[in-house]
Amino acid sequence: MARRSDPTQLRRGPALLRLSAAAVGMVMGAISIGFFWPSRDQGNQPLQQLTPADLAKRPSRSITLLVIGLDSERPGDPLNKAAPPGAANADALLLVRVNPQGPLQVLSLPPNLAVQLPGQKRPQGLGSLYRVGGVALTADAARNLVRLESGQPERFLVLGRSSLRNLVDGLGSIAVNPTQALRYEDKSQRFSINLQGGLQRLKGNQIEQLVRYRDPNRPEESRQDHQQLVVGSLLRELALPERLGELAKLLQSLNNEGVVTNLSQPETLSLLAAGLDQAESVQFTSMPLKPATSGLREISNSAPEPLWPAPATSTGQ
Repeated sequence: MARRSDPTQLRRGPALLRLSAAAVGMVMGAISIGFFWPSRDQGNQPLQQLTPADLAKRPSRSITLLVIGLDSERPGDPLNKAAPPGAANADALLLVRVNPQGPLQVLSLPPNLAVQLPGQKRPQGLGSLYRVGGVALTADAARNLVRLESGQPERFLVLGRSSLRNLVDGLGSIAVNPTQALRYEDKSQRFSINLQGGLQRLKGNQIEQLVRYRDPNRPEESRQDHQQLVVGSLLRELALPERLGELAKLLQSLNNEGVVTNLSQPETLSLLAAGLDQAESVQFTSMPLKPATSGLREISNSAPEPLWPAPATSTGQ
């Protein structure tokens, strides 16, 4: 169960993911709806391409970001898209540490991890804290679980299910490699999963199916595996030189979906510059859990200390 300290309210800022093309105009001529690639030299000179370093200067220190994926279509929707219907819950929780030189570090937090709030007789799932106390309470619980320093996570990002679909569809599709075919149907939610195994390119609605699939024999562990699979695939796709020029349009589409964050424009570009540069060497960590005895899970007694490794240093890449 979670260790509790005095809640720390995170600074809330507006959804400032509106990225203008001027922010990356260091290499490219900017226009309001995207970027033009430089025209190809008529001689034998190679085409100049964007790299993550062209987006912005990297942060000078490690920054921790809490990503909250809701079970509603958009943040602020009065009802979720789950069963039973009600207020939105956190359906996916990730702590992301962006290091200025070392690789990106990602920790999956199980939404059904049991946490005990002061004054309550029974524990509740970590994901349900969002509907009780929003970002601040969820971040406070995450900080105590992982024993982060005071004030962490410094930044947050809240998005609904439509944001993930639209991001992937904005790219056309992304390459993923499920280890097996996935089949599932939930008539109460009018939701079905029908995916083949093996390397393939999936569109937005298929990626949603992948991240929501639970193996009956290891439901929470399999969801964490699939989330990490999708995060890694997205990072590799976004880091492609031809994709870097599309970031303005892609992030504008996220903003149109009502994404909630306290990241500013310069901060967003700075974190992307560092994170995408290390897209091939992301360090994923899953929280080890005790065997399931009810709907809630607990951290395994054999879990390492700390649960999440310290900030990474440069790998020399």
